[in-house]
Amino acid sequence: IYWYGIILAAGLMGGLLFAFRYGPDFGIDTDRMVDVVVIGTVMAIVCARIYYVAMAPFQYQSLWEMIDLRNGGIAIYGAVIGAFACGALMCRLRKIKILDMFDLAAVAFLIGQGIGRWGNFVNQEAYGTFTNSSWWGMQSNRTVAEMGEGLVHPCFLYESIWCFLGFIIMIII
Repeated sequence: IYWYGIILAAGLMGGLLFAFRYGPDFGIDTDRMVDVVVIGTVMAIVCARIYYVAMAPFQYQSLWEMIDLRNGGIAIYGAVIGAFACGALMCRLRKIKILDMFDLAAVAFLIGQGIGRWGNFVNQEAYGTFTNSSWWGMQSNRTVAEMGEGLVHPCFLYESIWCFLGFIIMIII
């Protein structure tokens, strides 16, 4: 079991709980929304891997290595593209207003992304350049190995905070 996967699943669950609780407030029938969520989630994972592999196509020796997720390798850009494109198609098939669904998904996405970014902390990745701030900077085995001694900006934390602030602002508005 990889903590990164558990944290991403917790983010997904947080977003889903919000979406199913507030779907009717956005004018969305939650029974119809199930199909959109299932297809959107599956295609988000598939497209996240496709995007990752497409950015490093000569790194793999076989098709099986390309589809093997156990060695890591997904990209959020592909996940967002896949989820929204396939979600829009499912909205059309299930007769859900696409813009209403996207409004709901945008808010729910901020919850999931805010939680999911902590997977980067567990993996010791998504950090920035050096900082002189001893109370704000971070250091880990990986940052020392890749960048040498010194504190670095915790970019995953910045994004997590930004996502939660965006969520709060969108709820207030």
